[in-house]
Amino acid sequence: MEILHYFLFFGLLMSDLGISRAQDTIAANQTLSDGQTLVSADEMYELGFFSPGNITNRYLGIWYKNKSPPRVVWVANREKPITDTSGVFKVDTNGTLLVMAGSNNTTVWSSNPGPISLTTINPVAQLLNPGNLVVRTAGQGSFIWQSFDYLGDKLLPGTKLGKDLVSGFEWRLTSWKSLDDPSPGLYVGFVNTNGFPQVFIERDSVPFSRFGPWNGLTFNGIPSHISNSIYTHDFIMNDKEVYYRFTLVNSSVVTHIYLTPDGIPLRMNWNERTQMWFLYSSANIDMCSRFGLCGSYGRCNPNNSPLCSCMEGFEPRNLEEWSASQWSSGCRRRTALGCPNGDGFRVFKNVKMPDTRRAWFNRNMTLGECKTACKQNCSCNAYANIDIRMNGSGCLLWFDDLMDIRTVDESQDLYVRMAVSDLTIPSIPELTYRSGSKKKKQTTIVVVSILSSLVMVILILAILYGWRKKKRTQVKIPVQTIDEEYIMESQDDDTELTSFSLTTISKSTNDFANDKKLGQGGFGPVYKGVLDDGREIAVKRLSKTSRQGLGEFKNEVKFIAKLQHRNLVKLLGYCIQGDENMLIYEYMPNKSLDSFIFDKIKSSILGWSDRFHIIHGIARGLLYLHQDSRFKIVHRDLKASNILLDVDMNPKISDFGLARMFTEHENEANTNNIVGTLGYLSPEYALDGIFSEKSDVFSFGVLVMEIVSGKKNRGFSHENESDNLLAHAWRLFEEGMAVELLGVHMRNTFVASEVLRSIHIGLLCVQHHANDRPTMSSVVLMFGEEGVLPRPKQPAFFAEGSVPQHYLVSNNGVTMTTLEPR
Repeated sequence: MEILHYFLFFGLLMSDLGISRAQDTIAANQTLSDGQTLVSADEMYELGFFSPGNITNRYLGIWYKNKSPPRVVWVANREKPITDTSGVFKVDTNGTLLVMAGSNNTTVWSSNPGPISLTTINPVAQLLNPGNLVVRTAGQGSFIWQSFDYLGDKLLPGTKLGKDLVSGFEWRLTSWKSLDDPSPGLYVGFVNTNGFPQVFIERDSVPFSRFGPWNGLTFNGIPSHISNSIYTHDFIMNDKEVYYRFTLVNSSVVTHIYLTPDGIPLRMNWNERTQMWFLYSSANIDMCSRFGLCGSYGRCNPNNSPLCSCMEGFEPRNLEEWSASQWSSGCRRRTALGCPNGDGFRVFKNVKMPDTRRAWFNRNMTLGECKTACKQNCSCNAYANIDIRMNGSGCLLWFDDLMDIRTVDESQDLYVRMAVSDLTIPSIPELTYRSGSKKKKQTTIVVVSILSSLVMVILILAILYGWRKKKRTQVKIPVQTIDEEYIMESQDDDTELTSFSLTTISKSTNDFANDKKLGQGGFGPVYKGVLDDGREIAVKRLSKTSRQGLGEFKNEVKFIAKLQHRNLVKLLGYCIQGDENMLIYEYMPNKSLDSFIFDKIKSSILGWSDRFHIIHGIARGLLYLHQDSRFKIVHRDLKASNILLDVDMNPKISDFGLARMFTEHENEANTNNIVGTLGYLSPEYALDGIFSEKSDVFSFGVLVMEIVSGKKNRGFSHENESDNLLAHAWRLFEEGMAVELLGVHMRNTFVASEVLRSIHIGLLCVQHHANDRPTMSSVVLMFGEEGVLPRPKQPAFFAEGSVPQHYLVSNNGVTMTTLEPR
């Protein structure tokens, strides 16, 4: 009996002081202090105070309970963190939620409830099973306020993304500033209701990417985003509201959509077996996802190089800009329209529908009615169905220039207005909507016009063929007589390089015989040659079909001629003759680093001591480029295949075709031409085109991880994980098991301190923010000293246990450039 009295007394005491045990509800004027939590009835979600990442600031938030690492789905005081543990959460008698801190209980956040009736009594705050924090009157179901109306960076099952058309209230996603900072970031995801609704992601209020419009199954352009056995999608559009939401079909699945600090929407699922979050799906995130990249009437295809081309029937508005891969000026019609009598429509298949912010729509019209409506209005540039289900329904009409078009895998047709002369023969039936003799006459005119054009094209091609044949004949004459070597002088300094004749190079390679071929890149093949004096050379022969161009060729000559270091490849000379452009290097008998570390057999030859030596050499070579040479050079394409190995396995950095020289006071630059190789690009460069020496530092960090592990960053997979190599290394480092990253065949000969230090430095180099990464001078010092290293932060492309690297999708390992893969 005394024990029972004790527990009753203890319960009453705790009730007076505040919350004493896990529960899902607090009543008016009860308090939830830092260290206490509310837990939803199904124990899926938990509410309380937390500190994100490695910082000490405290926030009130909701997270998944019993999942590690904790994934926060909602934060109250995003803009006003609490600096200590004095935070208190409560609901007042009017139904307003409050977060207070400090000895004076200063309010740092409060909810904005709807109108409160004077008769409202006993308001309570409750954490519901779906993760929704609500305020309601005790015993009643209607909500005064709910957290689902104030989204953070996560979209949970049942939450809305859209707009209340009556009140104007919007449900928006807002990214965190960084993985450790929940304050509002640069990116906002929302449904734009101008014209026909579609989803936008904006960066600093400027369109960053676009998804949509809704085609009945998914947002147009995102084929993976369709209903399945796990969840279903709804897109509700009526007079009162427009919104998207998804609902779970399988209640055992834990999933949400996450807007990363880099503006990338990802669907994350929880794997109960591995106890880890993994990336389930993502939108088409690649270079073509950047809004309006190719300008008006331009079409983006991530599998092409260059990415942008004009739609059929259109041509570049500014040819000079397009030649320089600057596409923002877009395209224009090749032939002016002759509306109403001289126009037809060309169908474009498998394209993402253009921006619909100024489009007109009718959800009840048929495709035929839609076509008629567009034909009868000379301002109408294109039409399409709204819903692709059941053979299509609804009508979308575009009256502005068509913007933000890309190639996609799904089948949806866009009909674009064209002048008759720009329509192909298969499109002639589209024109013949007149009756009688006029219809036949127009068809005849079109056929005759096309046949005439074909004849002209054939004649022009014949003339060009004859001219090129004559030119080739003329070139062969001097080639046989030019055996002397001559000098190319740089305009910038007194650097001189030897120029070899085509005859000399051809002789050294046995006329470029196949058995002399060392490899093949996007720029063209590389051959081994032997000069008359016995020197072995490597000949990089620019392919005649490559778009690398003379400018990029000269760029490589210019940079290498000015650079002399034991860890940089030595350029012996070049050859420019006729339509041949070649670079002549010293021959590296062991070829490139990737041929060793990624080969199952040859990797066993390269032990840990050799790998540690190679890492040091690359670091010294980069330090020379960034600091010790006469010019600050950013390489921009540092990767395993661009590290050559001499006979003693000394590393030599090669391929400077994409390098950029910086002035003395220049620290970074910005470009719309994203060049480099996927898997090695730093996030600020891949997403925003900002590059600096820290971009090379990031690439070096990736290289270190690849050299240590013998695995490629891109395409890496590990049992029970969805991580890339960087995230896997980070997990092992955090668990004190970093040495497990080392390749299996080296585990009997390695020096533990060297391996651990290499991994630690590599993680410092791949941190998300450029300012956090060390300079190469610091890297070289860290390798040479035994002092304590700073603690690295989570690597780039690592998002709370996920690895959203899929937004730069490529199926090969060649260089990514708008000029040509190299």
